[in-house]
Amino acid sequence: MSSIYQINKGINKSIEFKGLRAQYIGYLAAGLVALLILFAILYITGVNMYLCLFLIFGSGAALVTGVFRMSHKYGQYGLMKRGAKRGIPIYLKFRSRKLFTNNLYEHRKNIPGL
Repeated sequence: MSSIYQINKGINKSIEFKGLRAQYIGYLAAGLVALLILFAILYITGVNMYLCLFLIFGSGAALVTGVFRMSHKYGQYGLMKRGAKRGIPIYLKFRSRKLFTNNLYEHRKNIPGL
């Protein structure tokens, strides 16, 4: 008996799966794959099995709750907007007006009649 998961997508809407929207589905999938690889590395290196399981399940729970929190807090585009906003400088500092004045005069030289 298999269970079928529905992925709801309407016209011009992002995909949604169990409350996760848009890129958060990919973030969760990438995180779970990384945890699977980490478990394999830990198991092969000989770390105690119970310690491996404790670390992986703890990290997995933190990953799932973190991704769901981000999905509900930021929405479909909010996380990208937050990243773009962090890239904008607070202020620009210029020690000289030379950059602007030279370009202005050079531009005026090329305009006939000025």
